[in-house]
Amino acid sequence: MAEARTGAAASLDGVRVHYTGRPPLGPLDLTIAPGEIVAMVGASGAGKSTVLRLLAGLEPPSAGTVHLTGGRTGFVFQSATLMPWADALANVALPLELAGMARAEARDRAAEALTAVALGDRLNARPRQLSGGMAMRVALARALVTEPDLLLLDEPFAALDSVTRRRLIEDLHRLWAARHPRPAIVFVTHDVEEAVYLADRVVVLDAATGRVAATRVSPGSLPRPSGWRADAGYRAAVEALAADLAEAMPSLSEVGR
Repeated sequence: MAEARTGAAASLDGVRVHYTGRPPLGPLDLTIAPGEIVAMVGASGAGKSTVLRLLAGLEPPSAGTVHLTGGRTGFVFQSATLMPWADALANVALPLELAGMARAEARDRAAEALTAVALGDRLNARPRQLSGGMAMRVALARALVTEPDLLLLDEPFAALDSVTRRRLIEDLHRLWAARHPRPAIVFVTHDVEEAVYLADRVVVLDAATGRVAATRVSPGSLPRPSGWRADAGYRAAVEALAADLAEAMPSLSEVGR
């Protein structure tokens, strides 16, 4: 790990990752600006989750350099990964308590974080008592309670219905906009509509190499205004990104090999 470039929240410079039995991923170059929301799309195996693990310091690169600011990093996985024996309050307070914060203060901070994601009335609920959307809100509150400078999300809404997904994206925008300074966010998804709506910028990873195949700047500003999904600019951006993604994915003949 190294310090991030001046003016960057994080960056990957010439990063390669070698795996046994398959071609290496990279070289990959990617810079995340402070407060920027970046979405990543690509075929399964293109390296999207690997990029998040590199940025989180959970996996070292085989070559190249990962630059980080040294600030706090939050991570939300594909599943909520909550402790089943603990209530929502204890789950959210955990990272604060592990960092040495007094239990009473950690619980107060956790209650505030849960209230911010509209779960102030479910502080004592166990994970089994929560819907999938509620459980993911708890996971989001747990990631945000430490006030991270970099927030990494690995397809956190993939298993949810479309209405719940939309609500959680709006919540994420609201929570991001309320922070000063705003955290940088890297969000992995397979959904091009979600990517364009959520992010300032969308990065497409090539299926074969894990390199950046295309980058699209989303139109408009964040958070999105009401009804923006019907905007012609949004629809055009979705179609352009879908074309980029199709070009970066393997053909059916290659999949069958």
